[in-house]
Amino acid sequence: MSRYQDRAARFESSSGVKAVGSFDKMGLKEDLLRGVYAYNFERPSAIQQRAIVPISSGRDVIAQAQSGTGKTGTLGISILQRIDTKVREVQALVLSPTRELATQTRDVVAALGEYMSVQCHACIGGTRLGDDIRRLEHGVHVVSGTPGRVYDMLKTRTLRAAQIKMLVLDEADQLLDRGFKDQIYDIYRHLPPATQVVLLSATLPHDVLDLTQKFMSDPVRILVKRDELTLEGISQFFVNVEKEDWKFETLCDLYDSLTVTQAVIFCNTRAKVDWLAKQMEDANFTVAAMHGEMLQKERDAIMTKFRQGTSRVLIATDIWARGIDVQQVSLVINYDMCTNRENYIHRIGRSGRFGRKGVAINFVTTDDVTLLRDIEQYYGTQIDEMPMNITDLM
Repeated sequence: MSRYQDRAARFESSSGVKAVGSFDKMGLKEDLLRGVYAYNFERPSAIQQRAIVPISSGRDVIAQAQSGTGKTGTLGISILQRIDTKVREVQALVLSPTRELATQTRDVVAALGEYMSVQCHACIGGTRLGDDIRRLEHGVHVVSGTPGRVYDMLKTRTLRAAQIKMLVLDEADQLLDRGFKDQIYDIYRHLPPATQVVLLSATLPHDVLDLTQKFMSDPVRILVKRDELTLEGISQFFVNVEKEDWKFETLCDLYDSLTVTQAVIFCNTRAKVDWLAKQMEDANFTVAAMHGEMLQKERDAIMTKFRQGTSRVLIATDIWARGIDVQQVSLVINYDMCTNRENYIHRIGRSGRFGRKGVAINFVTTDDVTLLRDIEQYYGTQIDEMPMNITDLM
């Protein structure tokens, strides 16, 4: 039994939703099916086997699945199955917590819909309003955006909502958290009453699931148990650095291992990202850095270089923890232990994408030991001390 078949069996037991083991058997449009195979999807992952058919049929769906198992593909295929490309109006709206994730979703939907003449636009902050206005007036089928910019477009009626039949909340736990929650409700109130709502995330705490009762109708629930959330292909380790001051030297010692493929280093604050990037550069190490205070053009350029592999080590805040897919990443280092248990699973999920092997290394000070044990207990996982032969595992 393959890893995905085994994972699919566990989805069945946790959700009771029937699995469809082949894209050919999902009743997809011929041009969409062509796009799916051209995108190099060969057989559906567990979440795709469970979620595509109910979403495509118009049901409200709450879908939880591990990072790197094809959630973006799930929503892309489902959206394209539902929309009518002959109607040049927005029919599906996807909301994401970060601009990078919204842009990535736009790209995946456009690629999957290559043979359908689908028009897809990323509506995100940090870009010129005039560009959004012109693109929306020209007519698009799918909008993938961040809540602030999308709400502005709805409020001014630049984004016409009359034909919208589907709202997707990607990384729903973050979108329904304090920072975005009110905006999500404001957006929802602008949509037609019968709009289908789909929630996707690797982590869906109980308080978020409780919130969904306000705007979902008899949703299909595809949930996995918490102890099944740690990714099977990712080896998790810790390095006991004892003191904050000793982290930098430890990272320098590891640098050769970082550049075996590509690595992401997570810090908890923007200031720490800038500081660490400067320290590394001063020590003649080549790194890139990214956080939310940078201009969008700068963020886009860094992402392009990293995706192309010309930049191999990226230092980032949690802006990079959610959903970003760079398949060559095989190592994640938590320079700072994340204080949010949910974000831990998202961070380490940047490596080991779609069943590949990955390694996560946590720098643990004496003050962090309790946090590490809490994460182990919460996810029912084991994080061992880092072995000497770390490069052999990547």
